[in-house]
Amino acid sequence: MKVYFETYGCKVNSYETESMTADFLSDGYEACETAGDADIIIVNSCTVTASGDSKSLYAVRKYRKENPSAVIVLTGCLPQASPEIADRILQADIVTGTKERGRVKELVEEFLEKRERNINIVPYGKADKFEKIPWGKFENRTRAFLKIQDGCNQFCSYCLIPYARGRCRSKPLEEIKTEVCKIAESGIKEIVLVGINLMFYGKEFGLRLVDAVEACCEIAGVERVRLGSLEPEMISNEDLLRLSVLPQFCPQFHLSLQSGCDKTLKDMNRHYTSDEYFELAEKIRSIFPDSAITTDIMVGFPQETDEDFERSLEFVKKVGFSKIHVFQYSPRKGTAAAERKGQISKEVKHERADRMKALGDELLKNHLKRQVGRVVPVLFERENSPDFHQGHAPDYTLIKIYEKNFKKSLRRSVFCVKIEESDENCCIGKIID
Repeated sequence: MKVYFETYGCKVNSYETESMTADFLSDGYEACETAGDADIIIVNSCTVTASGDSKSLYAVRKYRKENPSAVIVLTGCLPQASPEIADRILQADIVTGTKERGRVKELVEEFLEKRERNINIVPYGKADKFEKIPWGKFENRTRAFLKIQDGCNQFCSYCLIPYARGRCRSKPLEEIKTEVCKIAESGIKEIVLVGINLMFYGKEFGLRLVDAVEACCEIAGVERVRLGSLEPEMISNEDLLRLSVLPQFCPQFHLSLQSGCDKTLKDMNRHYTSDEYFELAEKIRSIFPDSAITTDIMVGFPQETDEDFERSLEFVKKVGFSKIHVFQYSPRKGTAAAERKGQISKEVKHERADRMKALGDELLKNHLKRQVGRVVPVLFERENSPDFHQGHAPDYTLIKIYEKNFKKSLRRSVFCVKIEESDENCCIGKIID
């Protein structure tokens, strides 16, 4: 039987999709490229924003129309955070959450046998352990996501994730080492450590995130280790110094900001001030001169005034991020922010998002211009056309080369590239000895 996966949301969801795929393939199922050809369709949902909900639900309804006989599964954060959604999406034969991902294949086979709709959303408990799920093989990839942490204890006032993912829990260090060995043996050069709240890694074991990074770097064949999104208030000076001596560590720091206005940060229940954030950014740049600092910015949070937004805009300029991801505040039922007075109109949110994105485009161009003249190791990933090869530098700057003499694929290879010019979203260079 053929199975098709549709994945929305974060890198953790991508990892879990790879794991579910591996589970199906190991039992004789065949992966397919389109939902129309599938016997089984699995939609792995995201619920961070209302648009994420809409995309997941639209996909289920669309695929039911296109493929009436398929078994359709809705899984992921949306049904976990909002179990009542199962009653509204009758097009899904199976609805399950983020817990017990390892049972999805079992639920499908149970449905194939009984042909009875199955709602299987298991609530989280405080004593839950990190779920051990099959390793996804990430075939034909140059980098692999490795989920080492799940859950969140922070309860930001706008966010449903603690309800969708439960409390913080970590993958044991020995299990990380075992999985990294398999990844390295498969020929993958770069590992990206991901989690829902990555800086909480190892808290229950008396460990820190840097312990996991060091464990990965010890494995033969691992050339790069990169980190997913980080909470700024939990990064210590000792963490940065330990990371700085690891040759495999990629100095790209995605520090989730959300707002550069202290009043808004407090309303969001974020646990740092703009001054503390800026101090951390400066410390990172002093220890990692060639680093890139990227972030997420939310606009239109309830009661965010024009002055608050301008303050956030100015702070983003002050930090001088390499890249920013801008999104508009989306009320999530069940969160404190959704009940606040002073909700911002769609028009104002849209206008603020446009202005912040324009600033982000400018900051990205500035970052790319600063790279000209540097020589950087590039891990090549794919050829987008017969004319060029592309890959990423350690700080995740996108690099392209247009050299015609490299007719063979450079995928999974690392070459030193001298950056000669910059474009709107990448740098262009030449391979050197």
